[in-house]
Amino acid sequence: MPGAPPLRLSPRPPESTVQSIVRRTTTRRLAAIALAASLALTLTACGDDSDGGASPTATATSTAEADPTAAATASAEDVAALEKVKVEGEPGTEPTITLPSTPFSVSAAVARVATDGDGDALAAGDIVEIQLTAVNGEDGKALGSTYADEATGTWTIKDDGSGIPALDDVLLTSHLGAQVVFALTSDDVTQVYVLEPIGKIDTRAAGTAVAPVEGLPTVTLADDGTPTVTAATGDAPTELTVQPLIEGTGKTVEAGDNVLVQYSGVLWDGTPFDSSWERSEPFTVSSIGQAQVIDGWNEGLVGQKVGSQVLLVVPPDKGYGDQESGSIPANSTLVFVVDILWAS
Repeated sequence: MPGAPPLRLSPRPPESTVQSIVRRTTTRRLAAIALAASLALTLTACGDDSDGGASPTATATSTAEADPTAAATASAEDVAALEKVKVEGEPGTEPTITLPSTPFSVSAAVARVATDGDGDALAAGDIVEIQLTAVNGEDGKALGSTYADEATGTWTIKDDGSGIPALDDVLLTSHLGAQVVFALTSDDVTQVYVLEPIGKIDTRAAGTAVAPVEGLPTVTLADDGTPTVTAATGDAPTELTVQPLIEGTGKTVEAGDNVLVQYSGVLWDGTPFDSSWERSEPFTVSSIGQAQVIDGWNEGLVGQKVGSQVLLVVPPDKGYGDQESGSIPANSTLVFVVDILWAS
């Protein structure tokens, strides 16, 4: 809902506005960080709020808005330049990107299908799991690759101009397994990427329903999966409560993973204060376990499975504590319904 308070615990330092396609924090993931940072040069993320919080975003993954450079229309020269970029390697394996010459540059975002896939056709609104690799246009050197770390990212395909229109337009003509080459320029430096959509991600929890637990808030779901939370009677728990409502069968979320979720948040009395569903935009938590979100999320989501829907009842000491945050009063117990859509 507009003006909703962020998930981040206010006293923590603001997270960088780098919203990655693949963002990692450990040493073994430095290549992915470099790759994410290079893309972030051209993307304006839905970044930090003035109160030190972060507006929910789903990926660089994919929820970043294009900056004016990325939104500009590519020229005929840009299209011709990208046609000369060579992409070698079979889909499903890390491709080699060879630039026709260096320095290589384009004046605006431009994309083309290098090799189409043989999977399902892609459509607007699809959230796709992707592999990504990139080189620097100045010297042709690698910026990083998700393939090297067996990592993946996500991208939401837009048709309203809020993503990277040049890339989204090409993806809308493509299929799973395609190799899409695209180039972006920021601060006079061009980066060239190959993106491979490898699978579609469910937009809601999908698994086996779990019987409600007495004494906890109850949840009903709309046809599209949007949850409505009905308050419980009695006193709120004083310890963090993690109760699966739907048991998924996907990957177990590990500390350090990037996690894509849909969520709704209400106070213990049932008063809503935030919902990704109302924004029609999933939210990416980067490096869960040590993410810039409240402790109830960092502790409660680790160990859950992709495809699950989890009820989190977060006592004040795992939430905002004795601080007021937007419409959340001080010392509030928070209730979240979280659909875990993806983790890597």
